[in-house]
Amino acid sequence: MRASRLRLCLLLCFPLLIAAQDLKQFEKKVTEFTLSNGMKFIVLERHDAPVVSFHTYVNAGSVDDPSGETGIAHMFEHMAFKGTETIGTKNYAAEKQALDAVEQAYTKLAAEQAKGARADAKRTAVLESGVKAAIAKAESYVDPNAYPRLIEENGGVGLNAQTGEDATEYFYSLPSNRVELWFSLESARFLHPVFREFYKERDVVREERRMRVDSDPGGQVMEALLATAFEAHPYRRPTSGWASDIMSLRVAAARAFFDKYYAPANITIAIAGDVNPRQMKLFAEKYFGRIPARPLPPPLHTVEPPQRGEKRVRIASDSQPLLEMVYKRPDQNDPDDPVFDVIAGILDSGRTGLLYTTLVRDRKIAMVAACDATFPGGRYPSLFLFYAAPSMGHTVEENEKALDEVIERLKTTKVDAVTLQRVKTKVRADLIRQLDSDSGMASQLTWYEVNYGDWRKMFTGLDDIDKVTADDVERVAQKYFVKEHRTVAYTVSKGEGK
Repeated sequence: MRASRLRLCLLLCFPLLIAAQDLKQFEKKVTEFTLSNGMKFIVLERHDAPVVSFHTYVNAGSVDDPSGETGIAHMFEHMAFKGTETIGTKNYAAEKQALDAVEQAYTKLAAEQAKGARADAKRTAVLESGVKAAIAKAESYVDPNAYPRLIEENGGVGLNAQTGEDATEYFYSLPSNRVELWFSLESARFLHPVFREFYKERDVVREERRMRVDSDPGGQVMEALLATAFEAHPYRRPTSGWASDIMSLRVAAARAFFDKYYAPANITIAIAGDVNPRQMKLFAEKYFGRIPARPLPPPLHTVEPPQRGEKRVRIASDSQPLLEMVYKRPDQNDPDDPVFDVIAGILDSGRTGLLYTTLVRDRKIAMVAACDATFPGGRYPSLFLFYAAPSMGHTVEENEKALDEVIERLKTTKVDAVTLQRVKTKVRADLIRQLDSDSGMASQLTWYEVNYGDWRKMFTGLDDIDKVTADDVERVAQKYFVKEHRTVAYTVSKGEGK
């Protein structure tokens, strides 16, 4: 599991551990059920406050984007906030006809543009005007932001979503006397999604990519790193999508993605807070039970081939120098996964971590030096990431050499018992400073249930961490931190890049 995910989970659930004393006590607060269509629900009953948090976890992310349609998982996430057939429209019957007209106009334009150099410029201009007119008419029927506004008017907070490599998640909280409203709204947007303002939102997604990647050297380095480290696996593709793919996305592609990956059996929902589990099951059957069952999407068959040597990529940029270095590692279900988390704790524990003390404090060659145990996702074999930002007057070469020396220490010198215990103790110490939250628990329940097949892993995972020894750290470092299986990405000045 991701070290950051484990730490967050423990931070959130520690007060519950204190109150419940053990897993068996906590289990008494949890009710699980699965609808006939395959959708799984986990209900955590807690009456501390009249609030309920909801977390919908769809087991599909950018790794599932079809070739040529990268960014479609992220695009559908945006669509899910546009409302339903009754919310967000002034006249749905008329709007639907207008939306169909937009697609017809866009199809004609796309056919002409596909001719490339042979496209008729005048005809293209006419068709572009037709598309704009059709979109304007469709938007005239839209009640903007009606869906989020309705939630906010009923006391909803934290309305948001996120698309990652492995999953897409939707979440917010409501007063406990508005629980049925969530069931109605959440089920409606997954029963009959409405693709209103699709091309307007597509421009928003493209702008997000422009800010996070095209105009951000850090984003450029990260994107180049992944595209180089992975030769075949979809982890090589950006979550936001390639720019050309984004601007070619169509409603039909988003609908096809939804039909394939938003099957009820591919969705897990957690509800945490002031609720009656029996009532939650009745609401779930009433609202989500009306969604027809569909087959689970087929598994991803692409397997990353063995890496046969170090890879390097450099990005020309006159901004802050950056260095990123990754090593291939197994997926989150591998027995060595907890060892990677402990290694990350040894290396990156704030001011006591080896990376900070070596590169930042002592040598002063870096402003930032850190790592990530599981990157960019964990469902499939992934990467262990190191990164550093050289300080003024120092270079990426100096930082790479220093990182190599730190890694070599892990491989040749056993971590002492005091340091190992400090890493494990720090996890616990951090927990005490945090308060638990319904939203955090709902998030963790779904994540562990989907990724490990059992939400109880968020308790037993701590036991796995405790079992890690100094020998394990040395063994895993020697096995996986080898140059033949690593990729290095860094910036150079534009003059040097030429």
